[in-house]
Amino acid sequence: MTDQSDGDGRGDTTDDHALDVPLRGVEVDPETRCRHYRTDRDVVAIALPCCETFYPCIECHEVLADHETSRWPQARFDERAVLCGRCGARLSITAYLDCDHRCPECDGAFNPGCQHHWDRYFAVE
Repeated sequence: MTDQSDGDGRGDTTDDHALDVPLRGVEVDPETRCRHYRTDRDVVAIALPCCETFYPCIECHEVLADHETSRWPQARFDERAVLCGRCGARLSITAYLDCDHRCPECDGAFNPGCQHHWDRYFAVE
């Protein structure tokens, strides 16, 4: 993935990636890390139901999208809305929430701290 920065610090990466999904973010690397979250375990992107586009984080959506963010309702947790940036597997929301912070396809580690933000993406109370 290449950074398509427009000079204002909002580097927008859109179609230049190998994961074959609609993906946007700020300074996104090939494993879906963005400017906001860059640890070795920050390798998840989530498609948001408001636009069905994958973003590495909610902050990227807030910077780049022209609409409000919406959360996935529990009735749609079977949708493959979570992307592993390591192997490209698309996981259902249920599989992601139940995976114990590891990709069930490639066994790559996910950031366990993300669970503190799940309520921003998914209707989990």
